[in-house]
Amino acid sequence: MKIVVDAMGGDHAPDVVIKGSLAALKEYEVEIVLVGDQPKIEALLKKAKYIGNRISIQHTTETIEMSESAANSVRRKRNSSIVVGLNMVKEGKADAFFSAGNTGAVVCAATLELRLLPGIERAGIAVVAPTLKGNSLIIDVGANIDPKPTQLLQYGIMADAYCKNILNKPNPAVGLLNIGEEEKKGTEFIREAYELLGKSKLNFIGNVEGKDLFSGKCDIIICDGFVGNVALKVSESAAEAMQTFLKRHLLSNIWGKVGLIFMMPSLKRFKKDIDYAEYGGALLLGVNGVVIIGHGRSSIRAIKNAIRVAKEEVERQVNTQILEAL
Repeated sequence: MKIVVDAMGGDHAPDVVIKGSLAALKEYEVEIVLVGDQPKIEALLKKAKYIGNRISIQHTTETIEMSESAANSVRRKRNSSIVVGLNMVKEGKADAFFSAGNTGAVVCAATLELRLLPGIERAGIAVVAPTLKGNSLIIDVGANIDPKPTQLLQYGIMADAYCKNILNKPNPAVGLLNIGEEEKKGTEFIREAYELLGKSKLNFIGNVEGKDLFSGKCDIIICDGFVGNVALKVSESAAEAMQTFLKRHLLSNIWGKVGLIFMMPSLKRFKKDIDYAEYGGALLLGVNGVVIIGHGRSSIRAIKNAIRVAKEEVERQVNTQILEAL
């Protein structure tokens, strides 16, 4: 299996991306194509003393920066690592693509190069999140900030197929993220989406609020990309702040320091549960190919786990399951 990795994507690229790719090779049976500035990539591989044959390099002369406009950059920079990497998947030269770079550019390029699945109007980013009752799927967390109600219904159908076939949830409960649980709450757009979801064959349980993101009340949470991205970033920030507060108080006195020694195994498990790096990347559902999007500040562990997610999605043939559901 061959995974294309955008070596130039992310706040700490290409160094962290390459280290994460090397870590993935130690654990997973994959081949990796690093797309980007070949001299820089070769220098870092040499520094890491890599001498294997499971990494190849696809040289590109352009990089889409995090601050660039998505549509304009994709059109202008045809030799960027994002566009070239996605074209490799399109041409059958690779099985999946991963980038921690400009999210908007990845979504735009994937839509243009790979095209959308039949019956899907807009792609959506889905992230697997931990809850008090197992994992849930949140979609969309940033691909489509101004969707139509029908597109939220399509997100629900794709997420339902994913949960049934990938997360092994036979009848996943679907909730619509809103400012209240009552049917008439929210904007006209949300109320229209509520009506469409209610008439569908999905196991729609109605509106859910922000407090339900991690409660496990439902298996799928549907929202537009603007709300979903804000919710995701707030959740990540809260998790990091919680760890800092806990550490600060435990280290504030001698008894806390002594207790920390005994609590360390539990704290490590706690950190693993809430650390985004453990979940790798988010899935771009709706495009005709496997595309994984990573956090811009992805660590080595996050890169490694994103490559694992890409491998698993190829093996599970998630798009075949979605097409059958559609």
